[in-house]
Amino acid sequence: MANRAYTYEPAKIREPGKDRMRFELGDTMVEGLSDTTALTDEEIQAAIDTHPGSWDRAKLMLLESLCRRFAYEVDTKTDKLWLYMQERAKLWRADYEALKKQVSAQSCRVPRAGRGVQGKPPYFYTGMQQNGRAGRG
Repeated sequence: MANRAYTYEPAKIREPGKDRMRFELGDTMVEGLSDTTALTDEEIQAAIDTHPGSWDRAKLMLLESLCRRFAYEVDTKTDKLWLYMQERAKLWRADYEALKKQVSAQSCRVPRAGRGVQGKPPYFYTGMQQNGRAGRG
């Protein structure tokens, strides 16, 4: 089995990379390795590499993985100690649903009247349905 890394450097959260993704997902307790951390460095980097042009899509990929992975955890009570494992899963599910809507909205780029898209002339314009040859004899 390959060694897995669980690292986090808060000073690097300004840079788009593993540490920033950990910060945004709230997966920063790396001291206990796999006991306290949900994702490995390799998983985070693989998602970033899979979607190099879209931070949100990489994050969405990781959130989906977290939701699937932790959906089966149950709340546990041992004497006076309660572990609310489903609360963590619900939080990630809510983040996933919100980001999914945002990513879907970003990918639906509909041309708007009077404005060009990325330097192109407008798709809709005044007089576009006029037939210049109509009325000629």
